[in-house]
Amino acid sequence: MPPDAASRPAWFRQLAARFVAYWPLKAVATMVFMMVFFWAYFAILRQPMLAPTTMPRLAIDAWVPFSTAAFPVYVSLWVYVSLPPAFIDSLRPLLWFAVWMSGLCLFCLGIFWLFPTAVPATGIDWSLYPELALIKQVDAAGNACPSLHVASSVFAALWLERIARSVAAPVALRWGNALLCVAILWSTMATRQHVALDVLAGIVVGLAFALPSVRHVSRIAPRVI
Repeated sequence: MPPDAASRPAWFRQLAARFVAYWPLKAVATMVFMMVFFWAYFAILRQPMLAPTTMPRLAIDAWVPFSTAAFPVYVSLWVYVSLPPAFIDSLRPLLWFAVWMSGLCLFCLGIFWLFPTAVPATGIDWSLYPELALIKQVDAAGNACPSLHVASSVFAALWLERIARSVAAPVALRWGNALLCVAILWSTMATRQHVALDVLAGIVVGLAFALPSVRHVSRIAPRVI
């Protein structure tokens, strides 16, 4: 072991070892999962069962101002949700993570197909914000509630919290994980991709899948998470 590696904290060395374990498999599997997900996601948005229902705004929606600074936080989700499997070093828990995450995605996709919803018009000239305009053009109406962005963020946050505790990571790192999750939730409203009700529903869905999945995998692989 290099001298500098030996001087690093035990939790850091554990996370580094977990990260490199099965990394080719994890990299390929994550890429394939996202490709299949996006294929199903856009297929459902193109052919919903009904016309989308516009979600109502609440008072809290006015409290969150529109912000272009939210865009990089919003797109950071795709890195964030890749972190839990990246720090799992055992095949069985990896498989169960994929099963539970797939269940969450399928549940939300089913709602988008059967009960499509859309965010209300904002009156913003999106041509002034090219990066956000691209999202608006690609992300057709029908997927507002529950926010899958929020649900998957909450799911990833709880898994990362459990992994951080299993390696005795410092409290600051765990708080950073929580704050990043909250920032992603904020970004869904600040980019006007979602309203407060979408976020609330996404939190409920995320918790509904994250809590039993963490308990389940903790029982079968207590060393891993």
